[in-house]
Amino acid sequence: MTAASERRPDAVRVRAMAAADRAAVMALAAALAEAPQWTEQAWRAVLAGGGRVMLVAETEQGIAGFCVAQVVMDTAELESIAVERTEQRRGVGGRLLAAAMEACAAAGARRMLLEVRVSNEAARRLYARAGFVESGRRRGYYREPVEDAVGMECALGAG
Repeated sequence: MTAASERRPDAVRVRAMAAADRAAVMALAAALAEAPQWTEQAWRAVLAGGGRVMLVAETEQGIAGFCVAQVVMDTAELESIAVERTEQRRGVGGRLLAAAMEACAAAGARRMLLEVRVSNEAARRLYARAGFVESGRRRGYYREPVEDAVGMECALGAG
């Protein structure tokens, strides 16, 4: 077993993203073709603006994942969630998603929406385990390669 697979669940800490995390988050996203490739200017704007829940997951090795969700009135949209390849399928994404859902509910959101590549079966399973259901499709939504987006949504909080 590797050290990562032997890691205790409490060895992953989810916390609010800080401006100082920008470079590490951008590097993590750049290493994942499926992650949104936001520019440095876009990240600066997201980190400076309000109305978003921005989280990172940390291990002893550093930032292992991040997520960004925007809350508008009673609806949250999961804009991005990404986990370092070596940490995938180890619970990091689930912990980030659960924390984002909880934070969005605390900010007043009663439902969360997201879009995911139709081919991203691992992410779709993660979302389904968290209570998301398919709500529609957007034909040709993604580029490089062109691919459909599956829309998913779930209720947040006690309703």
